[in-house]
Amino acid sequence: MRLENKVALISGGARGMGAVEAKLFAEEGAKVIIGDMLEEEGRKVEAKINEAGGECVFVSLDVSSEEAWQNAVNEAVSRYGKLDILVNNAGIYRAHNVEETTSDEWDQVMDINAKGVFLGTKHAIPAMRDAGGGSIVNISSVAGLVGSRATSAYNASKGAVRLLTKSTAIQYAADGIRANSVHPGTIETPMTEGFLADPSMRQDRMDRTPIGRLGKPEDVAYGALFLASDEASFMTGSELVIDGGRTAE
Repeated sequence: MRLENKVALISGGARGMGAVEAKLFAEEGAKVIIGDMLEEEGRKVEAKINEAGGECVFVSLDVSSEEAWQNAVNEAVSRYGKLDILVNNAGIYRAHNVEETTSDEWDQVMDINAKGVFLGTKHAIPAMRDAGGGSIVNISSVAGLVGSRATSAYNASKGAVRLLTKSTAIQYAADGIRANSVHPGTIETPMTEGFLADPSMRQDRMDRTPIGRLGKPEDVAYGALFLASDEASFMTGSELVIDGGRTAE
């Protein structure tokens, strides 16, 4: 199995891409801690993975809270003795241009999408160093690579994730800690279901994707699995684009 004897902490693991990542990681042998504020949904994911023969624990996690991150990392280490993998998956989407974006909206998006990744990284590093190394997988977006007519705070937050990943990679390579970012295109998840319910918006996203379909959470989960595994041992500071060819044009 690709993650045998590994311990993984996944933020935003109660649904969408995070839940699929948790299931896949557990199937590949990892002991998985999923952190989220959605306790009912998170407990269901925990139960399904454990019923299927995997090992999963849910913890309450507000990614914008330093104390919550400390508790989540401590749970991993106290329960399993180490932390090998962190997937910073939690995020929110807001679609407003610069003039439409309020200060409160900007702060909310940056707190979850950028600060959340920073705090998770900050508190995972000492545990990974103690374990002899590790892999940090940050879920960014194609919005962290190119601009958009519709979003501002979201693009800025995902761009921040991209460059924080590179800085982390450079700063901690000597500790055996790798950091890579994943850049999905439009993926069908609870976060995107609102705007994808509009048939014209859905068709527009499909038309802009050369492969001709929208992405599935599994498409991203397999990329995260590769980066988390020892198969990617020579990759750090890299960007894995999973967008159906959208940014190739």
